[in-house]
Amino acid sequence: MRLSKSLLVAALASAFALPAAAQQITGAGATFPAPVYAKWGEAAKAAIGIELNYQAIGSGGGQNQIFNRTVDFGASDAPVDADKLVANKLLQFPAVMGAVVPIINLPGIGADQVKLTGDLIAQIYLGKVTKWNDPKIVALNAGVTLPNLAIAPVYRADGSGTTFVFTSYLSVANADWKSGIGAGSSVKWAAGNGAKGNDGVAATVRQVKGGIGYVENAYATQNKLTTTQLRNKAGNFVKPTLAAFSEAAASGDWKGAKNYAVDLIDTAGASSWPIVSATFILLPTDPKDPARSANVMKFFDWAYKNGADIAKGLEYIALPTAVQDAVRASWKSDIKG
Repeated sequence: MRLSKSLLVAALASAFALPAAAQQITGAGATFPAPVYAKWGEAAKAAIGIELNYQAIGSGGGQNQIFNRTVDFGASDAPVDADKLVANKLLQFPAVMGAVVPIINLPGIGADQVKLTGDLIAQIYLGKVTKWNDPKIVALNAGVTLPNLAIAPVYRADGSGTTFVFTSYLSVANADWKSGIGAGSSVKWAAGNGAKGNDGVAATVRQVKGGIGYVENAYATQNKLTTTQLRNKAGNFVKPTLAAFSEAAASGDWKGAKNYAVDLIDTAGASSWPIVSATFILLPTDPKDPARSANVMKFFDWAYKNGADIAKGLEYIALPTAVQDAVRASWKSDIKG
């Protein structure tokens, strides 16, 4: 059977046709959710043809970039004040929930062997507790041999939503911290040394004997860092597990949270982990490129529908279905284009 010339050209064109190029969206900000965004990005490119270019530069940087409209969306663990959202014409919505965990570097000490409290961690970062064998730490850790080693606190040097979450917890746990330093994406630390990003804090603690720091849980898990137990609001010492994170997340008052800025710090629950937070996306309500903005919403809609197992594998917690539905309604009502 002989093909006509036109059919032959069409057949060859079909055989050698390149796949349609993925449509790219750009985002920048929080390092807290970067591991799950990376995995979602890989899966979404294959599933819906949207390629995510995400720069984990810290929540402060992400806010600045979206204020200046140099990315399609910003990402921040610290919720943005309502007046700033209005002034910058932004919609804020949650993407996923995760946990912040303390990490330590003590010779001969294994994961979750040491018990700490928020009050004690605050005293360490205030420079009031400086040795690992301080009587206050020893009293919590019967049967654990703690070394006569200087404590080397490490904190985020960049504007960081992880810092906002961590210092919010310290403000709840310690009155001196609340009145003297407070909660913020960037605070005036009383003790310790700074490092950039969750990965920078993780690397520094790993390198320094006696180090203590705070990171998003996925960084601790992926880098096999030594985490600690924490005492929760119920007075119980709990390990950083997905079950403990999920119990804390389930108690969130989403209906009462303006702009979805739900408070998940030190929630009630016998097994709740005390440092859990949602992480947020900042999307212009007046996008300069409506098609790219539509693709941002398409990406996160896909993540809501299909990304829960990926999130769970990295020990993040998916949003409740009712919150996902409310976010979709906000996209329809608040985003132009």
